[in-house]
Amino acid sequence: MNRPLIKSTLLKALEAAGAILKRSLGQREASTKDSALSLVTATDKAAEKMILETIKAEFPDHAFLTEESPAEGRSSSRWIIDPVDGTTNFAHTFPMACVSIAFEQDGILEFGGVFDPFRDELFIAEKGQGAFLNGEPIHVSANATLSQSLLCTGFPYDRRERADFYLSIIKAFIMEVHGVRRTGTAALDLCYVACGRFDGFWEVKLNAWDKAAAMVILEEAGGRLSDFSGNPLTLDGIQNLASNGLVHDEMLEVLKPYKEM
Repeated sequence: MNRPLIKSTLLKALEAAGAILKRSLGQREASTKDSALSLVTATDKAAEKMILETIKAEFPDHAFLTEESPAEGRSSSRWIIDPVDGTTNFAHTFPMACVSIAFEQDGILEFGGVFDPFRDELFIAEKGQGAFLNGEPIHVSANATLSQSLLCTGFPYDRRERADFYLSIIKAFIMEVHGVRRTGTAALDLCYVACGRFDGFWEVKLNAWDKAAAMVILEEAGGRLSDFSGNPLTLDGIQNLASNGLVHDEMLEVLKPYKEM
């Protein structure tokens, strides 16, 4: 594995796609995919095309898992790509969205990069090398109690059918914490846990491209990832829980009634 080339290619792809997002914000156009709440824009497709071209120029034989295109290749080296995480925000001209790219080798996430072009914030991590925001090391918060925590969450696309269930989890948490926020982009939520802006995060039914890059960043920043039973989080896991590690067990306790969903 050529780590320096992988990292430089990752950075190049993030920056190129981020430039597309930044100049395209304000173009109110979107269509639906597999549900009325699942949107896609021309920017999603243009950014994905740029990312794939950038990576394939250096690694034409690698495999790709992307949000807007069918999976490609059978290589043990795989890129996991979300060209616009926060598409609904973006489609409504709300500048809370990012580009998310991870690199996986033999089933192990080795690199993760998340770029928010609207705040010019680049989160990057390499397995075993720490996590960084705009070149400066980041670490999860030191808050050790759920009662003093600020959490974040998101709603899956079946929220109209299961609104009471998802709202009941929020109710359970708001009785215990300082506050709960919802940004509309899971990748940035996880990165915000990684740099201490949030103490914890939960959401169900995330896709691999929603979380892969940020999983690397969070773990390298000292955080903890699991399902609602405390088992290690996987890319195909339905339940997603992330924290600074210190409040993780308390969050698991709150989630006990919901772990058999």
